[in-house]
Amino acid sequence: MRRIAILGSTGSIGRSTLNLAESYPERFQVVSLAAGRNLDAMFEQAAHWRPRVVSVAAEADAEVLKSRFKTAGLSNIEVVHGSAGSVRVATHPEVDFVVSAIVGVAGLEATYEAVRAGKTVGLANKECLVVAGELITAEARRQGRPLLPIDSEHNAVHQCLRGGKIEEVRRIWLTASGGPFLKTPKSEFSSITVQQALKHPTWKMGKRITIDSATLMNKGFEVIEACRLFNLAPSQVEVIVHPQSTVHSMVEFVDGSILAQFSVTDMRLPILYALTYPERIESDLRFPVMYLRHLEFCPPDLEKFPCLRLAYEAAEAGGAKTIALNAADEIAVAAFLDGCIRFDEIPRLIENVISATKSHKLESIKQVLEADTEARRVAREQVGQVNRSNSPIPQPTSEIGQRE
Repeated sequence: MRRIAILGSTGSIGRSTLNLAESYPERFQVVSLAAGRNLDAMFEQAAHWRPRVVSVAAEADAEVLKSRFKTAGLSNIEVVHGSAGSVRVATHPEVDFVVSAIVGVAGLEATYEAVRAGKTVGLANKECLVVAGELITAEARRQGRPLLPIDSEHNAVHQCLRGGKIEEVRRIWLTASGGPFLKTPKSEFSSITVQQALKHPTWKMGKRITIDSATLMNKGFEVIEACRLFNLAPSQVEVIVHPQSTVHSMVEFVDGSILAQFSVTDMRLPILYALTYPERIESDLRFPVMYLRHLEFCPPDLEKFPCLRLAYEAAEAGGAKTIALNAADEIAVAAFLDGCIRFDEIPRLIENVISATKSHKLESIKQVLEADTEARRVAREQVGQVNRSNSPIPQPTSEIGQRE
């Protein structure tokens, strides 16, 4: 019996995890849950699963939830809130597996503390490894516990690596659908609307990740994740555009052999793989092999999609540069969604913020969060300057990723 905590239980990954727990009641017990502000969904989950503890974002929401639990006869469920609450959920003594699926840096502290507490962590949160991957992976090595990727691409790499040693890897290939603008001329990027950017050709996702997929920043984050998860240099991680999204990733070994993983595009499969590792168990998630009749691959256009280039450069520099990359992207995407900047200004804003960030290593989660706060301040300042002047973000004048 695997006893699980879910950070982000009301999101898509959290709901899929609970769906699997329902399908395999003899294998999984839900011990603790953390969510944001969706109190109705949290109440329903708690009433069904009867966890030991639940956490929500705000203190006021926690008080509302306590009152609802009391009325429903669920007073035995502990209700906590905020970052400390998420840490409580992740480090509960009965938990042995933590699903990290809180979006953004909000889940960083809880994920790190889960690793420190000796829990096995399934990572569906890109930001944790992008901003603090060096700290998290070092702590996981100290604890002797695996970090199991839930992202479909890294989960696929993990599966392929069971066919060889990491020292035998020449490079890994992360596939990208190419997003909605794969064939759109760069000259039209300045007129791309929010509605157009939110129409992903393959996946239905949240707004930020959908925009990140349109700019290929999402794939850039995955490059950084891969470097840290598998201890590879950025030069060993290549992105290849694959519009069918059938092959999730490939691993090329030094002898020229290439192993590829393909499966149904259903996140329950990588979640199940992580939850049951090192076992593989029976499921009904079947892939029709005839879908392999038509597969296309091509290199990404880094001139059209400079966010991917910025991610590679930040990965090379490491430290505070990757923190700035993530923070600036979040602010830039929000500004685009709010109509404050154009689609083609997203990478310019990010590049300016990275240029203003000194390259240095961070020694603690506190320092990571401080660097994140500063990068967001600079990014908001950039957006404010555009709004005040009503003029485009200037082209960056300095190289990114240069070590000071």
